[in-house]
Amino acid sequence: MSSTTTRVAACQLAPAIADLPANAEMSVAAVRAAVADGADVVVLPELVTSGYVFSSPEEARTVAVQPDHGVFAAWAAACTGRDGAVVVGGFCELGDDGLLYNSAAVVDASGVRAVYRKAHLWDREKLVFTPGSAAPPVVDTAHGRIAVMVCYDLEFPEWTRTAALAGADLIAVPTNWPLVPRPDGERVPEVVIAMAAARVNHVAIACADRSGTERGVDWNEGTSVVSADGWVVSEVGTGTGVAWADLDLAASRDKRVTEHAHLMDDRRPDLYRAISPTL
Repeated sequence: MSSTTTRVAACQLAPAIADLPANAEMSVAAVRAAVADGADVVVLPELVTSGYVFSSPEEARTVAVQPDHGVFAAWAAACTGRDGAVVVGGFCELGDDGLLYNSAAVVDASGVRAVYRKAHLWDREKLVFTPGSAAPPVVDTAHGRIAVMVCYDLEFPEWTRTAALAGADLIAVPTNWPLVPRPDGERVPEVVIAMAAARVNHVAIACADRSGTERGVDWNEGTSVVSADGWVVSEVGTGTGVAWADLDLAASRDKRVTEHAHLMDDRRPDLYRAISPTL
């Protein structure tokens, strides 16, 4: 991988609950527009094809799809507009086992490269979805190694460290962050978590949140791109929009912070066994 910059577009959209055709059209249009404007990596929100606040598992099943669904072929077709373009977006997945998963797909012009199932389910998601049982995939792309996780996953430092140890240059995070109170002037708490995770792992993180109100739930509208140094370099704010950032993803691979300090080499896994034998 060269040290040229990668143009990242984190798209803040407003999916409609249980309206697969409308959401598919919206997401494809967002990918096409971002790619046309020079995006190398496009990140879409969590459950962008389905909406989030389901009334029941039965309602979720009406918009659940598998990785061979046409929406992903349309994302792949949109990627042909720019050499090496990649999309990471959330969807309601119907597994071959008949279970529902809150998933995200990594797609390029060749099609679906990987599917990740959210491992850490938030609140009432547990009434609809089955948690995933695999670590975040790290996909080799034309622009570097892209890991994917979904929303609440980001709040577990073991998970972002797992992706970093697997060699991620960028962690793409489709998310739906419900609005929570915070002091005036403070960032969305999940963005603060993303900043900390980026800094302690020296890996860039792109979070695509959503906007609007769905069945009484307001959203943080916290779409942000965070550099490997842990600083927010782009954000959307209120409403729909795109957070654009030009990142040197190769820089994520340099974990040295001073002549004598190295974020990975200085770990003490022998002391962390109460948490994990490897982290």
